Amino acid sequence: MHTVDEMSYQDFDFEVESQKALLEDIFPNFNVYDRIGVVVRETGGGTGASSLLMSALTRFYDFFRPNLGVEPGQQFIYPEFFIFHVGKLHMTHYWMDIWPPHKEVVVEDDPEQILEAINDRGITRLLVENIAPAEPIYLKETLNSAKHRIVSALAYSPTGRVEHSDVQITSCEAAEKNVLDTIKASENLSIEEMALLLERRNTLKTNGRVTETYRRIEVSVALNMLTQNIEPGPTTRSYFKMLEMEDEISKDKVI
Repeated sequence: MHTVDEMSYQDFDFEVESQKALLEDIFPNFNVYDRIGVVVRETGGGTGASSLLMSALTRFYDFFRPNLGVEPGQQFIYPEFFIFHVGKLHMTHYWMDIWPPHKEVVVEDDPEQILEAINDRGITRLLVENIAPAEPIYLKETLNSAKHRIVSALAYSPTGRVEHSDVQITSCEAAEKNVLDTIKASENLSIEEMALLLERRNTLKTNGRVTETYRRIEVSVALNMLTQNIEPGPTTRSYFKMLEMEDEISKDKVI
């Protein structure tokens, strides 16, 4: 919660379809109970969604002001924002207030397993990497749960700039400092990876401020962009085997 006194919602500028906007224009009816999930597929990829995360962070804290703090009677709380690392941990996001560590979720590169992890955390706003939609295999229960609960979705790019964008967020110096500190503090990054990410962030600056772009997409489309690996992994295959066994048992009972 170290960001509380470093920045405010007013430090960010939003545009939707080139018109001045609010976070609520990007995430309609954004509220204190919303849970944001970012699916990350490559090293440092989450930095490409950092302006959205940091601005939403300040908006979340606004719901609790002026009672935020560690003193008796005050509220010490972090937003329910989660990073879903596909395949392996791609970077830690502590300095972006993704805390405690259980909110950095490492998940098997399997559509069903990724979506299960998203459902289990009750995600209501979903950010996915801007990859071509695939035809993943889901259990119908898993898919229906996600469609019932997730309110809105965005496509982002690890570079910070997505093609065919309709959303633009301009960050502030304090927020970007936390992003850079996140990169520098991530022990799982090599020196070369760190240098590349720092340079990438620098290219996003105009007049000293970082601007990222995003694209609003339908939730159903986002669910087809969790991974391009459409083959069921071992965990999901075990589910299908269980279902086949149940079908066989049901047939025997009918006979």
